Amino acid sequence: MKFKNRYSKLKVLEGIATNIFTNIKKAAPRFELGIKDLQSSALPLGHAAEKDSIESFYDLNSKVTHSLLFICNGHGEDVIASEIIKRLLKKIKNKNIEVLPLVGNGDVFNSIKSKNFRKIGYLKELPSGGFSNQSLKGFLLDLFAGFLIDNLRNFLIVKQKSKQNCKIIAVGDFLPLLYAWSSQCEFSFIGTPKSDHTWSSGPGWDLSDSYHKLKGSEWDPWEMFLMSSPRCKNLIMRDKITAKNLKRKNIHAKYLGNPMMDFVNAKNDKISNIISFKRIILLVGSRYPEALKNLDNFLECLQDFYTPKDLLILLPLSINANVIKIQSYLIKYGFLKQSKFEFLIDEDSVWKKKDQYVVIGKGKFNLWASMAEVGLSNAGTATEQIAGLGIPSLSLPGSGPQFTKSFAKRQSRLLGGSVLVCKNKEILLKRLSLLLREKMYRLEQAKIGKKRMGHSGASKKIVDSMNTHLLS
Repeated sequence: MKFKNRYSKLKVLEGIATNIFTNIKKAAPRFELGIKDLQSSALPLGHAAEKDSIESFYDLNSKVTHSLLFICNGHGEDVIASEIIKRLLKKIKNKNIEVLPLVGNGDVFNSIKSKNFRKIGYLKELPSGGFSNQSLKGFLLDLFAGFLIDNLRNFLIVKQKSKQNCKIIAVGDFLPLLYAWSSQCEFSFIGTPKSDHTWSSGPGWDLSDSYHKLKGSEWDPWEMFLMSSPRCKNLIMRDKITAKNLKRKNIHAKYLGNPMMDFVNAKNDKISNIISFKRIILLVGSRYPEALKNLDNFLECLQDFYTPKDLLILLPLSINANVIKIQSYLIKYGFLKQSKFEFLIDEDSVWKKKDQYVVIGKGKFNLWASMAEVGLSNAGTATEQIAGLGIPSLSLPGSGPQFTKSFAKRQSRLLGGSVLVCKNKEILLKRLSLLLREKMYRLEQAKIGKKRMGHSGASKKIVDSMNTHLLS
């Protein structure tokens, strides 16, 4: 398909979307004031409106000009955007910044306390944990939950930014990139989820690898077309190989490092308190109830696991975790809460069963990640971060909807085998025993992942680049 034809089709699609928005506005003139008439219509099956799913911080009557908008679509993308926003607020004192999270409630942004910052849009946790392209079931559940109409509303918000001389930074993949391009504003794009490591090297191969090889990139032709826009002032990829392959197509992509490594501590002095234990970190993900299924599967595996030394299981929880439910799973597998025992690593509670200890801590991942020797990981961004710290891990894919077999295999190729996909419990326990017992094997598995994730410090370079190419 020629670029000219792609451009024509995208313009037709944009025209159709604009007509839809025009009809919506005619049918409900009070929509622009952020009223709840249309908000309630987005809720499926007549359910009452929930605060997080309908609350909009967008006020067309506001006299404040917000000159920079971030658009992001995922938990990892939110974390990256959050760090960049914090740095920009310090560097450019008079810059008013907004963020529009397209997936979830954007809770990570609640920690940013500044009069020059606000979160906007129609925010909702979806059944699939994000707009699902992994399964038809997840896709339909998201549609019934109101994904489409909420995104049309968010799209309308972005379209109006061109009237305010706004500039946009999109973080993620196709959806935020499309929003930024369609706005008619100048924009930058940080492409975080896609890497050409997933198809150009092992372990394992998929049929989709041939498709990516034919394109010369994991990015699709329509995404590359949007990246080629003269309004795209800055294009940043997550690794060198991806940026290099895009440059071969005359797309001026840059690699400035991987910002995911800026949010995790490379070392923790408190490791001296637990150095005598064998240490694993349990990463069950942040999307519930899938995270509970992952926890159940891992705890079932560890029932039959034995090490010569006592085993310490670090269980960092996301901010949205239900601690009571987590504890119920520990009780189910015979762990008892220890009221008089402490490891002094800022844990919330300690649990014990025979020679196994579990420590729970909300929001403790950044603090604990570097203290582990091995990870058991059914997670996305967190798995990549421990790989960057040189910690190998094992995954045990479940029924999804997020962490499926295909996702796990792609992640393993991305990290060069730093995380190994296990088909069953027996294989996982065998590999776990080997990794904990043989330090050289552990280091061998981890070194490629560490190389592929890169060093910390990318966020500062990205902010400097944005300031030079987009904001100046």
